[in-house]
Amino acid sequence: MDDRRQFSRILFAATAFLRQGKQKWNTRILDLSLNGALIEKPQGAELSTEQVTLNFSLPDSDIELNMEAELVHDEATKLGLKCLNIDVDSISHLRRILELNIGDASLLNRELALFVEAHDTSND
Repeated sequence: MDDRRQFSRILFAATAFLRQGKQKWNTRILDLSLNGALIEKPQGAELSTEQVTLNFSLPDSDIELNMEAELVHDEATKLGLKCLNIDVDSISHLRRILELNIGDASLLNRELALFVEAHDTSND
């Protein structure tokens, strides 16, 4: 497989909720990037091509992050999500988590600029 990721990923174990329409499942995050997440596939989840929402709290905190995403790959036990929309507070917290784990602020700043450029809807 050709792996040309533009965003650094970090291992991140946290419980989360995945929502699609009126459905809601418990799941676990396996890794995170500015542009998405890899999560455990919830048992019994039958996802459509509709957008999903991933919600999780930072461990030992009441800080909640919310990400609207699309399903980009569906494996037997894992789901890959690509971020479509994330609020300012959530992206700020996500950036800080990544910064603490990557340890390279300049790399993260470049990735953040790439993320903003890819998600800038003012040019549409």
